[in-house]
Amino acid sequence: MKQKQSIIGYYKKNGFKTLGRDLLYDILGSILYAAGIYTFAATANFAPGGITGVAMIINHYLPFLRIGLLTLLINIPVAIICYRLLGRVFFFKSLKSMLISALILDYVFPLLPQYDGANNPLLAALFAGALSGAGLALIYMPGSSTGGTDFVIMSIRKLKPHLSIGTISMAVDGAVILVGGLVFGNINAVLYGVLMTIVSTTVIDKVMYGSGTRRMLLVISDKAEEIAKGIMEETERGATLADVRGAYTGQPHQMMMCVCSKVEVFASRRVINRIDPNAIVMLTTVDEAYGEGFMEPDTD
Repeated sequence: MKQKQSIIGYYKKNGFKTLGRDLLYDILGSILYAAGIYTFAATANFAPGGITGVAMIINHYLPFLRIGLLTLLINIPVAIICYRLLGRVFFFKSLKSMLISALILDYVFPLLPQYDGANNPLLAALFAGALSGAGLALIYMPGSSTGGTDFVIMSIRKLKPHLSIGTISMAVDGAVILVGGLVFGNINAVLYGVLMTIVSTTVIDKVMYGSGTRRMLLVISDKAEEIAKGIMEETERGATLADVRGAYTGQPHQMMMCVCSKVEVFASRRVINRIDPNAIVMLTTVDEAYGEGFMEPDTD
């Protein structure tokens, strides 16, 4: 059984340079994300999906409440509810990302000019989606999140692993976008919200290794068993080991196979590089994965 690990223990184990890397990703990601939300989306009279969309809807009625603060306040109860499902380390890493994102959104970008999104909402939606998507991808890479619907989506995935992240995201974000259409009083608000969400999701997929839903890691190393244990500890994702033999040298080796998500690829690669920098690593796309922890097979 996997022992619970504190956030301090996590950074002691992985080295405090990992904390510096995580902070760098958080800051750069939050700058891009805030540029998309504050500079382009905030003045365009539509709401994107997610908790940020909810915050923008409330801000429409209560403009004295800042979007970053509202996002943080809404995230707190959601995070507490999802805490036990997602684990201590992910919770505190995400809390760090949420705080940095809120501070940059509320106190840095108000010092900068905004794009006039009300006069050109199409361009606002496109740039808001591209920038926020790139920002979120940077935040996701070290295994963190901006909370909100990320917590909800990942919690639902824990309970219903056969559901795809895209399906869950579509349902959650779609509900917020429809409410935004009612608040802003026109169908265009829904269309622009959908467009921004599609662009954001596409950019996240492209930045984080393309658009495939699963990745398969094939690792040939004399330390494959140790690598598999490291990946299981880091991502809670299982792996398969096999004995192989080099065709040219005839020397025996071990091969590890692991099917994981786009986010888990980055954590797995860090484990591999730490344990055996000379390992042969092959990464490929898996269109569908069936079985425990993945989709259920279609028996019809």
